[in-house]
Amino acid sequence: MEKTVDISVHFVYSVYIQKVGETMRLVIHNQSDAPIFKQIYDQIKAQIIAGELKQDDALPSIRQLAKDLKVSVITTKRAYEELEHDGFIYTMAKRGSYVKGMNPSLIKEEYLKQIETHLQDALDLADIVGISIAELKALLDVLKSETEGGRK
Repeated sequence: MEKTVDISVHFVYSVYIQKVGETMRLVIHNQSDAPIFKQIYDQIKAQIIAGELKQDDALPSIRQLAKDLKVSVITTKRAYEELEHDGFIYTMAKRGSYVKGMNPSLIKEEYLKQIETHLQDALDLADIVGISIAELKALLDVLKSETEGGRK
Protein backbone atom coordinates (compact mmCIF):
# COMPACT_ATOMS: atom_id res chain seq x y z
CA MET A 1 0.00 0.00 0.00
CA GLU A 2 1.42 3.34 -1.09
CA LYS A 3 1.15 6.39 1.12
CA THR A 4 0.63 9.80 -0.39
CA VAL A 5 1.82 12.88 1.35
CA ASP A 6 0.40 16.29 0.60
CA ILE A 7 3.16 18.83 0.88
CA SER A 8 2.01 22.40 0.49
CA VAL A 9 4.55 25.11 0.07
CA HIS A 10 3.50 28.41 1.55
CA PHE A 11 5.33 31.55 0.58
CA VAL A 12 5.38 34.40 3.00
CA TYR A 13 7.04 37.64 2.06
CA SER A 14 7.66 40.23 4.66
CA VAL A 15 9.19 43.60 4.29
CA TYR A 16 10.53 45.94 6.88
CA ILE A 17 10.58 49.49 5.65
CA GLN A 18 12.88 51.83 7.51
CA LYS A 19 11.34 55.21 8.19
CA VAL A 20 12.89 57.74 10.50
CA GLY A 21 14.39 55.10 12.77
CA GLU A 22 11.20 53.02 12.84
CA THR A 23 10.09 49.97 10.94
CA MET A 24 6.86 49.29 9.09
CA ARG A 25 6.21 45.58 8.73
CA LEU A 26 4.08 43.99 6.02
CA VAL A 27 3.61 40.23 5.75
CA ILE A 28 2.12 38.78 2.56
CA HIS A 29 0.75 35.24 2.54
CA ASN A 30 0.43 33.81 -0.97
CA GLN A 31 -1.83 31.03 0.29
CA SER A 32 -4.27 33.43 1.94
CA ASP A 33 -7.82 33.71 0.64
CA ALA A 34 -7.42 37.49 0.72
CA PRO A 35 -5.97 39.07 -2.43
CA ILE A 36 -2.49 40.51 -2.00
CA PHE A 37 -3.65 44.13 -2.50
CA LYS A 38 -6.18 43.59 0.32
CA GLN A 39 -3.48 42.18 2.62
CA ILE A 40 -1.35 45.28 1.97
CA TYR A 41 -4.37 47.56 2.45
CA ASP A 42 -5.45 45.88 5.69
CA GLN A 43 -1.99 45.91 7.25
CA ILE A 44 -1.22 49.55 6.43
CA LYS A 45 -4.71 50.59 7.57
CA ALA A 46 -4.28 48.67 10.85
CA GLN A 47 -0.93 50.36 11.49
CA ILE A 48 -2.47 53.79 10.85
CA ILE A 49 -5.43 53.13 13.17
CA ALA A 50 -3.12 51.75 15.87
CA GLY A 51 -0.99 54.89 15.64
CA GLU A 52 2.10 52.98 14.50
CA LEU A 53 2.10 55.12 11.36
CA LYS A 54 1.65 58.78 12.19
CA GLN A 55 0.26 61.71 10.25
CA ASP A 56 2.53 62.71 7.35
CA ASP A 57 4.73 59.61 7.64
CA ALA A 58 6.01 58.78 4.16
CA LEU A 59 5.05 55.40 2.77
CA PRO A 60 7.37 53.51 0.45
CA SER A 61 6.89 54.31 -3.22
CA ILE A 62 4.52 52.04 -5.13
CA ARG A 63 7.42 50.66 -7.17
CA GLN A 64 9.68 50.13 -4.16
CA LEU A 65 6.98 48.35 -2.18
CA ALA A 66 6.18 46.13 -5.17
CA LYS A 67 9.87 45.28 -5.51
CA ASP A 68 10.31 44.59 -1.78
CA LEU A 69 7.22 42.38 -1.62
CA LYS A 70 7.94 40.73 -4.98
CA VAL A 71 4.48 41.63 -6.29
CA SER A 72 3.15 43.56 -9.26
CA VAL A 73 3.21 47.35 -9.26
CA ILE A 74 -0.49 47.14 -10.16
CA THR A 75 -1.11 45.31 -6.87
CA THR A 76 0.57 47.94 -4.69
CA LYS A 77 -1.00 50.75 -6.73
CA ARG A 78 -4.47 49.31 -6.07
CA ALA A 79 -3.79 49.03 -2.32
CA TYR A 80 -2.63 52.66 -2.20
CA GLU A 81 -5.61 53.83 -4.28
CA GLU A 82 -8.01 52.07 -1.89
CA LEU A 83 -6.24 53.58 1.13
CA GLU A 84 -6.46 57.02 -0.43
CA HIS A 85 -10.12 56.55 -1.40
CA ASP A 86 -10.96 55.53 2.18
CA GLY A 87 -9.16 58.56 3.64
CA PHE A 88 -6.14 56.90 5.23
CA ILE A 89 -3.39 58.29 2.98
CA TYR A 90 -2.86 61.11 0.51
CA THR A 91 -0.61 61.23 -2.55
CA MET A 92 1.40 64.14 -3.87
CA ALA A 93 2.47 63.98 -7.51
CA LYS A 94 6.17 63.19 -7.88
CA ARG A 95 6.58 63.13 -4.08
CA GLY A 96 4.86 59.97 -2.92
CA SER A 97 2.17 58.83 -0.52
CA TYR A 98 1.80 59.91 3.08
CA VAL A 99 -0.35 59.01 6.08
CA LYS A 100 -3.32 61.34 6.40
CA GLY A 101 -4.30 62.80 9.76
CA MET A 102 -6.86 60.52 11.35
CA ASN A 103 -10.26 61.94 12.12
CA PRO A 104 -11.36 60.61 15.55
CA SER A 105 -14.82 59.78 14.19
CA LEU A 106 -13.22 57.72 11.38
CA ILE A 107 -11.18 55.78 13.94
CA LYS A 108 -14.30 55.17 16.02
CA GLU A 109 -16.17 54.01 12.91
CA GLU A 110 -13.40 51.52 12.11
CA TYR A 111 -13.50 50.11 15.64
CA LEU A 112 -17.30 49.91 15.50
CA LYS A 113 -17.02 47.82 12.31
CA GLN A 114 -14.68 45.43 14.11
CA ILE A 115 -17.00 45.24 17.12
CA GLU A 116 -19.97 44.53 14.85
CA THR A 117 -18.07 41.68 13.21
CA HIS A 118 -17.16 40.15 16.57
CA LEU A 119 -20.70 40.54 17.88
CA GLN A 120 -22.10 38.89 14.75
CA ASP A 121 -19.68 35.99 15.28
CA ALA A 122 -20.87 35.73 18.91
CA LEU A 123 -24.51 35.74 17.77
CA ASP A 124 -23.80 33.02 15.21
CA LEU A 125 -22.06 30.85 17.81
CA ALA A 126 -24.82 31.46 20.36
CA ASP A 127 -27.40 30.43 17.78
CA ILE A 128 -25.51 27.20 17.05
CA VAL A 129 -25.48 26.14 20.71
CA GLY A 130 -28.87 27.58 21.64
CA ILE A 131 -27.83 30.49 23.84
CA SER A 132 -30.48 33.21 24.08
CA ILE A 133 -29.93 36.93 23.62
CA ALA A 134 -30.67 37.42 27.33
CA GLU A 135 -27.91 34.94 28.22
CA LEU A 136 -25.53 36.71 25.85
CA LYS A 137 -26.33 40.07 27.43
CA ALA A 138 -25.75 38.58 30.90
CA LEU A 139 -22.40 37.21 29.73
CA LEU A 140 -21.48 40.61 28.33
CA ASP A 141 -22.37 42.23 31.68
CA VAL A 142 -20.16 39.70 33.52
CA LEU A 143 -17.25 40.34 31.14
CA LYS A 144 -17.70 44.09 31.50
CA SER A 145 -17.69 43.96 35.31
CA GLU A 146 -14.62 41.67 35.32
CA THR A 147 -12.81 44.03 32.98
CA GLU A 148 -13.73 47.08 35.06
CA GLY A 149 -12.71 45.23 38.24
CA GLY A 150 -9.30 44.55 36.74
CA ARG A 151 -8.80 48.23 35.90
CA LYS A 152 -9.38 49.52 39.42
